[in-house]
Amino acid sequence: QVQLVESGGGLVQPGGSLRLSCAASGSFLSINTMDWYRQAPGKERELVASITNGGRTTYADSVKGRFTISRDNAKNMVLLQMNSLKPEDTAVFYCHAQDVRYRGGSVRHLWGQGTQVTVSS
Repeated sequence: QVQLVESGGGLVQPGGSLRLSCAASGSFLSINTMDWYRQAPGKERELVASITNGGRTTYADSVKGRFTISRDNAKNMVLLQMNSLKPEDTAVFYCHAQDVRYRGGSVRHLWGQGTQVTVSS
């Protein structure tokens, strides 16, 4: 069985920082793109940042200059460093992996369980 496990969420004051981690657990062979999505109450899930297995990154306009996505291919891990957090960043953040190959099969999309980030004073 393969899965994504997120950690690092929590409560932070506006202007503060958090780092989210997502570890791929299981016998992974390769993962193409790894992403972070978020979903705020009453809103649709949105893409926050993506990183390919070659290291190319993309960001939502709302987080450019504040968030940094990085990846350790050897460990099948993706990180999201979030700085200058704002109350509007409050959401459940989800790790996502696309085009995953593992011993025994493959899957197009794999999601983590989500981790809550709350930005409030």
